Amino acid sequence: MHFNEPVASGANPTPQPPALFDVCHVGVVLRVVLSVQCVMALALAFPAPDAADAFNRWSQTTVATLPASLLWLVLACAARRPLQRARESVQWLFATGLGAGVAVLAQWELAWLAQVLTDLPVQWGWPQVPAALTGGLMGAACLAWLKHRARSVMPAHAAARLAELQARIRPHFLFNTLNTAIALVQVDPPRAERVLEDLAELFRQALAAPQGRSTLADEIALSRRYLDIEQLRFGERLQVRWQLDPAADATVLPPLILQPLVENAVRHGVEPSAEGGWVSVQTQAQAGHLVLTVRNSVPQQGALPFAPGHGMALRNVRQRLQLMHDVQLGFSAGLKPAATSGESALYEVRVRVPLPEKASA
Repeated sequence: MHFNEPVASGANPTPQPPALFDVCHVGVVLRVVLSVQCVMALALAFPAPDAADAFNRWSQTTVATLPASLLWLVLACAARRPLQRARESVQWLFATGLGAGVAVLAQWELAWLAQVLTDLPVQWGWPQVPAALTGGLMGAACLAWLKHRARSVMPAHAAARLAELQARIRPHFLFNTLNTAIALVQVDPPRAERVLEDLAELFRQALAAPQGRSTLADEIALSRRYLDIEQLRFGERLQVRWQLDPAADATVLPPLILQPLVENAVRHGVEPSAEGGWVSVQTQAQAGHLVLTVRNSVPQQGALPFAPGHGMALRNVRQRLQLMHDVQLGFSAGLKPAATSGESALYEVRVRVPLPEKASA
């Protein structure tokens, strides 16, 4: 199976992930505005001698805080698409910086109104500092709520996404495997039987319930079945290297985590090269964590490396791992340049997740 195949015509549309900066809907706007006004009302109630004075202070401040809140929402809505693709640090910087900016603008508006009504001069310096800090904290709180809101929707999306991905089997892989088994039926029946057994197991795992869990040992066994099938097709063109640490075998993982990574390595690292290539799978128990590393050779086409795929398999793997391990997940993927002139570049995917308590003890 392969996760990079396009959806066939007439198939169900791919479930769309929840948007983080989904601040353009009326419900989100109302919640943010009401939350800001409630916080301001409580803050202004502290120095007020009675409820009437507190209400008067709040109503005057609303003239500035309400437009500031709406300005934050409008700008966040306008920038939602690039922010969705931006790094998390950039998202936090945008939310807090924009919050500080609109708060300073609101403070200046209140000071200007006071100058018009009472002839008091607008002061610059310290009055803007508390406003900027308050606005920055409010922006950060709003982003934290938006992230929590997106995460609450993510499990349902991930289950639908995985079910949709598992429903697609890469046709070329299926046909090649069946043709290989047919060719082996007369010359090597036991081997043909093993190929069909491996294919049946791959199908069983692909169509299993998406909410299940697996272990690293099970993922390795499934990947071995897949590589055994591909080994028959590529022969000596495919070199497989295993470096496995038994201490990490009990690590709990979502199902179908390792096999898509191995398949990507074969498809993009070995299949395009006339000379073939290699795939390396390494597991290591390290400081209470499993470090899973999948590497593959990079075929060269002139001066440029191979053309990368769409990255759908990597995104799906990372998403499901993040749902299970959250902030404890470490995930990286990318080309690694040659260390010396005699070596070639490689592609590496590295996963770091916590070991079970017994294994890490």
